[in-house]
Amino acid sequence: MMRVYLVGGAVRDRLLGLPVKDRDWVVTGATPTQMTARGYRAVGKDFPVFLHPETHEEYALARTERKTGKGYHGFRFNASPETTLEQDLLRRDLTINAMAEDEQGNLHDFYGGQQDIENRVLRHVSPAFAEDPVRILRVARFAARYANLGFTIARETLQLMSDMVAAGEADALVAERVWQETERALGENQPHHFFTTLRECGALKRLFPDIDRLFGIPQPAKWHPEIDTGIHTMMVLQQACLLSNKPETRFAALTHDLGKGITPKAILPSHHGHEERSYELLVDLCIQYRIPRRFGELAKLTARYHTHIHKALELTPRSILKVLVACDVFRKAERFDELLLACKADSRGRTGYENNAYPQLDFYTQAAKLCREVNIHDLITDDMNGEQIKDALHKRRLLALKTFCSTLKTEKPKA
Repeated sequence: MMRVYLVGGAVRDRLLGLPVKDRDWVVTGATPTQMTARGYRAVGKDFPVFLHPETHEEYALARTERKTGKGYHGFRFNASPETTLEQDLLRRDLTINAMAEDEQGNLHDFYGGQQDIENRVLRHVSPAFAEDPVRILRVARFAARYANLGFTIARETLQLMSDMVAAGEADALVAERVWQETERALGENQPHHFFTTLRECGALKRLFPDIDRLFGIPQPAKWHPEIDTGIHTMMVLQQACLLSNKPETRFAALTHDLGKGITPKAILPSHHGHEERSYELLVDLCIQYRIPRRFGELAKLTARYHTHIHKALELTPRSILKVLVACDVFRKAERFDELLLACKADSRGRTGYENNAYPQLDFYTQAAKLCREVNIHDLITDDMNGEQIKDALHKRRLLALKTFCSTLKTEKPKA
């Protein structure tokens, strides 16, 4: 007999008292032919998944799976009508995701998911968890999502994740999937838990070695009481989350100091030249994970120019204009606003500086506004070519910045 169950996140979030965004369904006792006969449209490539003819929600036939190779593509699926709900839920990742509700609203919880919700524990359902390396990323992402509710990862689950990394399972993850989970994690409540979880199980070193390398690298205590660059990076990411809900800005905050991980030991704890080293590492990282341009461009600009932003009132008007031009503020004003937020997060991501003012943001915002408002039309003559017009505009903007800087009374911010 065909039966339909609501499964996964919808059940979990209802029990947590959170809004239910997406609903997924599992069907037992049915064949693909029976599903299409009822008007469902088949969309699954690897196993039978169908879209409801009216709601367009996903309905998957209950299935079991067996590991046949390395990575997360090496599985063989069985979706026969005899497959039970209990068997289907056994293949899920975490107990809190392995619950179902029938059409009468009855909860089916074979693996203790409700108890783990009450105890705020992220726990794997079965040893089969180790067969899919994507689950390492998923658990880290759930840690980022639910840490604010008090959830922690079960010791045995974290150990299993570590064993998977040691066995080379994390090396089988393809770039697209790593970035997909990372981007989603950057949109969670506390994304720093994603990266600290990966570090705790050893996966950060394999997937993001440039971030992992930052931990243990010292910085001058005068400016960084937290000293450790990795700790500073996580603090900056936390501050970025308070300032912006955009994953792009959070990514820029996360990666702005990558170059400090390869600072020559002879000059530590100084990090002279780390901006350009960070930029170069970001170029490679964006290629490795095929990171979308909107992420990469903002992150690379932040890496290269965050020190220029911090030193706002120490720079000459000519240098300030160079920064504005390099950041393309005249065409991409919103991106520059997010860059400034990432810089503010960097400044506040230090022990004791969390609530400090950041006047550099207002300074650069006003400087950019003045340059955009420069009227060049009264300088243009019929015999001027494009290069001459560009030069005249540059001079007029520079003059505006000189006037602005000379009349500014704000106390100079510390770098």
